[in-house]
Amino acid sequence: MNQFFRGSSLLFLLVFILFSCEEEFIPPVIDAEDQIVVEGYIEAGDRPTPPYVFLTKSFPFFSKLSQEDLNNAFIRDAEITVSDGEQTVTLTELCLDDIPEEFRDQAADLLGVAVDSLGFNFCVYLDLSLQMQGEEGKTYELTVKTGDKIITATTTIPFAVPLDSIYFVPPPGEPNDTLAQLRIILNDPPGVPNYYRYFTREGDGPYLRPFASVTDDLLFEGQRFELPLSKAEEADAEFDQATFGLFRLGADASIKWITLDEAQFNFWNTLEFSRANQGPFSSYTRIQHNVEGGLGIWGGIAARYYDLIVEY
Repeated sequence: MNQFFRGSSLLFLLVFILFSCEEEFIPPVIDAEDQIVVEGYIEAGDRPTPPYVFLTKSFPFFSKLSQEDLNNAFIRDAEITVSDGEQTVTLTELCLDDIPEEFRDQAADLLGVAVDSLGFNFCVYLDLSLQMQGEEGKTYELTVKTGDKIITATTTIPFAVPLDSIYFVPPPGEPNDTLAQLRIILNDPPGVPNYYRYFTREGDGPYLRPFASVTDDLLFEGQRFELPLSKAEEADAEFDQATFGLFRLGADASIKWITLDEAQFNFWNTLEFSRANQGPFSSYTRIQHNVEGGLGIWGGIAARYYDLIVEY
């Protein structure tokens, strides 16, 4: 009995010491030099688009961002050009406040952003002349000059791999007469690595990316392959296990199916892995990118769009 009390006393003393030594951790403010962050795209396929680029400054990891900080994050007065080896175009800076309200929905659809919910004046550089449209198989070189910095990146638009079949099935589990699961069949070309990404839309909302939006063909190279696609949700949507990833029967749905190059796959794959592995016990993930002299992604994509009604 005395040994039991002595053991309990030692345990209590150890716990007391551990909690007594515990101190609040306040992350240090790191005075790091701002990095230039590039996010730009040029699209080929069903709805080819001219090149466009968002250019911003980086923020320290522990920053608390205000609306003013977001407004000031965009880098103004940069000189940005895109070349496809045959012609070179200069991108024009355009900010949300410069766009008449009647044209903002068109701009939002092109850039894939919900302008009504932003709450700040975002800016973008784009080819207003529409001289350059994305073409499959072409390589595009991006050059950014801002201050004394020169940033470059290169991307090649691959040839699109379209979907073979798209259909809806009842969701797994108990019978359900209001929801459906999306499935696709893909004929993956043999002999070369392929990389895919997708977005979904329900109704007339924006195209949204799912939690995990990219895949390579490592497991199904050269095969006819069937896989489910989850419906993407708004970032601030409340999680509901019963409806997550499922479409509503009778709704209009759309898929944006993208074939992309390896550099973009590596960027999104590492970024999404990092987002999924947060917390004090997560491992550090270095985001891979293809921008020289800065951070971010310059990507050429080949996209196919599929519109359908959700029904079995």
